[in-house]
Amino acid sequence: MNNDTAPRALIAEDEPLLAAALQAELARAWPELAIARVVGDGLAAEREALALRPQVLFFDIRMPGQSGLDAAAALADAWPEGEPFPLLVFVTAYDQYAVQAFEAQAVDYLLKPVQPARLQKTVQKLKETLARQAPAATHLEATLDQLRGLLAAPALRPQPSAAPLTLLQAASAGGSRIEMVPVADVVYFEAADKYVRVLTPGHEYLLRTPLKELAARLDPAEFWQVHRGALVRARCIAAAERDEAGRLHLRLHGRPERLAVSRLHAALFKAM
Repeated sequence: MNNDTAPRALIAEDEPLLAAALQAELARAWPELAIARVVGDGLAAEREALALRPQVLFFDIRMPGQSGLDAAAALADAWPEGEPFPLLVFVTAYDQYAVQAFEAQAVDYLLKPVQPARLQKTVQKLKETLARQAPAATHLEATLDQLRGLLAAPALRPQPSAAPLTLLQAASAGGSRIEMVPVADVVYFEAADKYVRVLTPGHEYLLRTPLKELAARLDPAEFWQVHRGALVRARCIAAAERDEAGRLHLRLHGRPERLAVSRLHAALFKAM
């Protein structure tokens, strides 16, 4: 394999010594593999993977800011149509339930510290998969199914830190006062820069709580994640409609906006 066709990988690992150790082991197990970049957090992993389009991703499952799982999910949503999606390998400290979640979804993983014999098996599996050259759309859909299963796994989901929310202390849109907003009145939540927008029929408020923390304290049967930046009350969804590009958008009861549905969450809206 020449340099023009050699596969490239991106490593996302927030501990420099472990990143260096994985890079060294990969050099021994797969000399042809070029390490395109090593990054230390999920946001950088998403950004660099989109820019570099590597064939393989090694993502640490626990990273500051954005986990490896969240980064992979965001990347799958943003990946260009028709482009082959990278092969995913998650790197994790041993956790029985997390390992069971990976195995249930047939997702390849490595345990820290990485063992040469286990890495060799992973490398062989990656080589065989790359050689098969499955259609890009088929491979992406298979990855999306795996990620949906992992995001639903209790071992990999953020656990609620307190009782479910029923009342929000939210700033008015102008920021001049704090209002008590019943969660029962909310149509949807949307991440926006450093805030989360809280949308009720006819009103908008702002929260500083990150959307991920907020989601952990809401009933997932009541509020559906339809995009990495949006949670919508299920009973407020009037219809799901496809645009000319095939992307789903939601029409809502009580709000004029149309909400985009990401690839990852489009499976929520299949006809029964």
